Amino acid sequence: MFNIFKLAIRNLRRYKRRTLLTSILITLGVVAVLLFISVSGSFKAMMVGQITDSMLGHLQIHKKGYLASIDSLPLDRNLKGSQLSKVKEILDSTSEVDAYSMRIRLGSMFSNFKETTNIRLNAVNPTQEIQTVPMLLDRIIKGRKEGLLAKGEILVPELIAKGMEVKIDDTIVLVATNKDGSVNGQPFVVRGILEGISGPGGRDGIIHIDDARSLLRTEGKEVSEIAIRLNDIEDMEQVYSSMTATLGPLKNKMDKPVFEIHTWQKLSPFFNIARMIDLMTLFIKVMLVAIVLVSIMNVMIMAVFERINEIGTIAAIGTVPNKILSLFIVEGFLLGLFGTLIGVIISLIIIGGMNVVQLSFDFGRQKGLLLAPTIQTGDVVTVAVIVILISVLASLQPAWKAARMDPITALRHV
Repeated sequence: MFNIFKLAIRNLRRYKRRTLLTSILITLGVVAVLLFISVSGSFKAMMVGQITDSMLGHLQIHKKGYLASIDSLPLDRNLKGSQLSKVKEILDSTSEVDAYSMRIRLGSMFSNFKETTNIRLNAVNPTQEIQTVPMLLDRIIKGRKEGLLAKGEILVPELIAKGMEVKIDDTIVLVATNKDGSVNGQPFVVRGILEGISGPGGRDGIIHIDDARSLLRTEGKEVSEIAIRLNDIEDMEQVYSSMTATLGPLKNKMDKPVFEIHTWQKLSPFFNIARMIDLMTLFIKVMLVAIVLVSIMNVMIMAVFERINEIGTIAAIGTVPNKILSLFIVEGFLLGLFGTLIGVIISLIIIGGMNVVQLSFDFGRQKGLLLAPTIQTGDVVTVAVIVILISVLASLQPAWKAARMDPITALRHV
């Protein structure tokens, strides 16, 4: 087998230009794929972080049926009493959970004493909320950020602040209807202005959870949702499965499920964009396979055609067809290996250089986002194996043709 490798290397060196051009083509394909995977993966991770760390958290727990009617922000589907105690007990005992935040979500009328509009409110415990979604403070574009907010204060979404001409330290009134149908109003001082985001969340303001209970005149503690932050987002599926197995079977007195658990993927439309990025990555990999397949097959077919006399000679002196087959397959393997090795090295150098330079970009209202491309060892190994395997497969047909040549016919070839 060692002799076959020596012959294969010698043959590739004999046709240096062809070998070099084919290797360059394979190298460019590998570099393109690995750079796309690293950059797109960095962009996806960054945007997932923006969504989970400034709004949603990694997981959320609701009462069964709440999410289906979330557009109306129902108050009769809140978690309360023993339900809350059970969830807190599980979260406190789960080592993967870093923090969680109890929230009440409600709809309200927002008045600046001249005009009135509707607003969606997230009522939170400031300490819990900052721990669960630490990037929320970065969304405050005007006003004080320290401590998020206090009782009697409100963070107003930019959309409403502009439309109602509300400024910092202005007094506004919120009027809400509780689940029993009674109406209550309460004054608030504008603490800050929240950066606008797309979707329904663009009208979401924030108040203290105690103010929400006062505004709604609720007795006892109850919440609409519990947002959860994990130590590592990679553990999300494991924690989701564990909580689903623990909370899912629990039923109320009417023998109906009590809880529902959702990952951020079920709560945000960005997940569809993330899936498109993954689909594009798969398409790029398919293109790489096609490039390598055509390149190697073309080179090996030409090699067989130009070396027909040589093939006839080595066959005539007793070289068995299997060794001829192996010779051409090894040549294809070495082409793929060489192109892949150079491509991986160049890719890692470029990725390292991009991290040293610290490229930044703007995305919507987000300014100066840092692009930090990374590549997982598994992705590098996968791409390398695919390229080398395709190189071998592309060599099979030309190698098979060479191995089956009749020595006499081959020797007569001009």
